[in-house]
Amino acid sequence: MASHNNTLHDNFDVDYVITYRFADTTKAEASRNFQDLVQALARVGLAIEVRNGENCSLLIFVKVTSDDRLNNAVYRSRVKDWLYGIRPAQPDRETQNSLTNQPLTEAERYRIVHHLITGPKEEGNAGIIPIHGQWKNVESIFPLHDHTFNKEWIKKWATVTFLKVEDLDEIRNRFGEKVAYYFAFTQSYFAFLIFPAAFGFSSWVLLGHFSSIYAIVNCLWSVVFIEYWKRQEVDLGVRWGVKGVSAIQEKRREFQHEKEIKDPITGETLQVFPATKRLYRQLLQLPFAVLASLALGVIIATCFGIEIFLSEVYSGPFKSILVFLPTLMLTALVPTITTILTEIATRLNDYENWETTDAYDSAMTQKIFILNFITSYLPVFLTAFVYVPFGSLIVPYLDIFQLTARPFAGNEKQLATPKSGFTINPARLRKQVIYFAVTAQIVNFAMETIVPYLKRQGFHKYQELKTERAAKKGGAAPNAAANDLPEEAQFLARVRSEAELDVYDVSTDLREMVVQFGYLTLFSVVWPVTAVSFLINNWVELRSDAVKICVEMQRPTPHRADSIGPWLDSLGFLTWIGSISTAALVYLFSNDGLGPDGTPADIKGWALLLTIFFSEHIYLVVCLAVRLALSKMDSPGMQKAHAERFMVRKRYFEESFGEDAMELPPPMDREKITRSSLEEEARQGSVRSSTPQDHFWLRQRSWEESAKIGAGLIEKMAPAETKKHQ
Repeated sequence: MASHNNTLHDNFDVDYVITYRFADTTKAEASRNFQDLVQALARVGLAIEVRNGENCSLLIFVKVTSDDRLNNAVYRSRVKDWLYGIRPAQPDRETQNSLTNQPLTEAERYRIVHHLITGPKEEGNAGIIPIHGQWKNVESIFPLHDHTFNKEWIKKWATVTFLKVEDLDEIRNRFGEKVAYYFAFTQSYFAFLIFPAAFGFSSWVLLGHFSSIYAIVNCLWSVVFIEYWKRQEVDLGVRWGVKGVSAIQEKRREFQHEKEIKDPITGETLQVFPATKRLYRQLLQLPFAVLASLALGVIIATCFGIEIFLSEVYSGPFKSILVFLPTLMLTALVPTITTILTEIATRLNDYENWETTDAYDSAMTQKIFILNFITSYLPVFLTAFVYVPFGSLIVPYLDIFQLTARPFAGNEKQLATPKSGFTINPARLRKQVIYFAVTAQIVNFAMETIVPYLKRQGFHKYQELKTERAAKKGGAAPNAAANDLPEEAQFLARVRSEAELDVYDVSTDLREMVVQFGYLTLFSVVWPVTAVSFLINNWVELRSDAVKICVEMQRPTPHRADSIGPWLDSLGFLTWIGSISTAALVYLFSNDGLGPDGTPADIKGWALLLTIFFSEHIYLVVCLAVRLALSKMDSPGMQKAHAERFMVRKRYFEESFGEDAMELPPPMDREKITRSSLEEEARQGSVRSSTPQDHFWLRQRSWEESAKIGAGLIEKMAPAETKKHQ
């Protein structure tokens, strides 16, 4: 474990920091809950140190008390992996040999310790879930950033174009497989974009818009990429030792079973919720999808109609300003309605009573994808399949939107909609696609990087002004850093800063990539240079996400995964829809990109349906062919899996098994803490060379002392207005 100590030297060997917030709790209750918290941590073998935090909070530093305790937990975790078929061979019963053969990564250590803190009590863990039940004062649990590694990582990425598999290994070893899979996917997507970018630019120059050749090649590329990524997931899963890890499901604490049955194979008692009953509850997704489509669709369609009226019908004053009214309406209404629908989706997901966290997250992702699909793609669908084909029929009925411009119009002629002779704007669709391919990507980048920075700086400034105002009135809380020891001051200042950062959610970044992929498969035939924009954006995105994790967010807890989860299904769905929409767009706009000139009579319904039918079936055949071709090709991951299975079989033939093959190493005896033992430990500590880490962890010698000091800090730091329970 010495390497780990060297790695975390700047972090004083801290494994996790727990933020305990008591602003809205009475002092007596806060002290009582805090004592329960440190006692629960001590029971599972964690050392504790308490320091002041910002804004009525305490920082609780925890680490595993001994290497033997950690090794025991690591052994149990690896045996569990073996039982579920994730590991091909049983771990060596000598834990030290096991760690020597397969060294403990930083991510695995943090994952094990996090499970000790948050895992169920019945499994020997502390069972501490932030903002849940009796732990409502626990605001967050996070590991500390390794700033030395972060600086080297960002500097290295700024000088390379493509990430090597060793770079992905490094991400996995630091941040866990879930984050590593995101970077692996984005890297693969970025590399694959080189072909459609080059071919799309050539098509734009030589073939023009709505090229059937480009449409066919783009659909084929989408299928190949999806099937390639499926293989890549397997290879990475084997390389990282997590293939099949989704079989280890973490049961949700909110799960409510209706009956208990005995597993006929293992004999274990299982808590069961009837699948048919859950299916009935899942049927509520249908009205939810209808509700979401209506709520968001009506808003987007209304703003779409207003924008058409103001930009192509209205001819009065302030037109250049009024055309931004629909955008302002969308900016104000869509996020609000989306938030409401997300809350409904969350409650519906809770009602479905999923047993495991993975199943719950997968169902929630599907619901969120519906909302993203509507908000992201509906405006372009309206332009492509409503405005252009049927503009001449719709525009005369836009009189209802005269109210938006009437106060500014000089006369009625400026508001009158043409009853005949209206000509559509064929460039409108291309401008929309260009906006989503270029402008929207720049806006998203600013929202991800610049806005959080400004938000954080503004929050700090607000806190400073608030403190100054309170100080003038004599009611300011004491400065959190007032009593910091000089050797700890810089470290504690950094920890307090990290405690205020947001929590990183890799699903947000995955969702962004999936939405972008959707624009490429659905609408790039309108503007073939779309892939060029995405190629440039994703090079920047890979680096900006690394900076975001290192600077803008708390260090993520390293969770395991063997894929990008339900987002893979979303990619497949978008590819299928893309085969249909691309064929329809090529048919509708094959007239040199001008469309049917706003005359629906030029559209043959049977021809459109036949085009879609053949396109979809060709897509299905291509999918099958590509999948079959890739299955015949071997890969490093599959070769490694075959080699591991062979070695396991060889070992089983060479060895014989006893009845105690699955017996765990003997647990450590709990050391009884006495005055004499503490004095002896202090004497031994004085003999050893002292380091900043030693001093940090010797301030408080037991959980009782930490509880006492924490109660004193709560009494001292709590402002007068928090004395009453709110």
